[in-house]
Amino acid sequence: MAIIGVPADWPADEAAALAVQHALRGRLVLDEDGPPVGEGHVTGLDVAYDDARDLVAAAAVVLDAGTLEVVEEATAVGRVSFPYVPGLLAFREIPTVLAALDALTADPGLLVCDGYGLAHPRRFGLAGHLGVLTGRVSIGVAKNPFTFSYEQPGGERGDFTPLLAQGEEVGRALRTRRGVKPVFVSVGHRISLANACAHTLALTPRYRIPETTRRADALCRRALAEARG
Repeated sequence: MAIIGVPADWPADEAAALAVQHALRGRLVLDEDGPPVGEGHVTGLDVAYDDARDLVAAAAVVLDAGTLEVVEEATAVGRVSFPYVPGLLAFREIPTVLAALDALTADPGLLVCDGYGLAHPRRFGLAGHLGVLTGRVSIGVAKNPFTFSYEQPGGERGDFTPLLAQGEEVGRALRTRRGVKPVFVSVGHRISLANACAHTLALTPRYRIPETTRRADALCRRALAEARG
């Protein structure tokens, strides 16, 4: 498998990355409802790292939104493109994630990231980055909260509470399985928070984590193992 290099114009330090993040943040679209649940395609995106070898593997898994059957899969392996800086983690993996997306022949539809969108210190996590760069609808569904406060939602599937940053709702803690800890949903690009949560529930018929993320996680780990070999 060919290993993707770091783009020549990619930010090399924190100041440059912050400037790019700020510029892209101004292009977010936050006043659209987004696609209906259960129609078209949804694509899970995830990455796996081997920091010792300076590698990151990305996976894009397209599912039929109605049946959750796999339509297409693609992977890419690249060099880690940025140092570890909290709040700028997207810069470590975006070139490789975009390469995996570009390898698809099917329409990806809604992008579902294992991470954050507006639930980010500067309101621009990975889901926002990828939404703006591709022009596609995107959401973030994270396994853990970032630095925001929230109350525990009720114990039933579909219960939620706001994820708050200084009183501003930047996402929701959403219970996808009865009695199981919530996931943390935030808007990426071109979708409402209510619809992002509705899509998340549709993608979690059996497990806490969306099927998109579960499948992309397994695929990127396999791709990384193959690259090591």
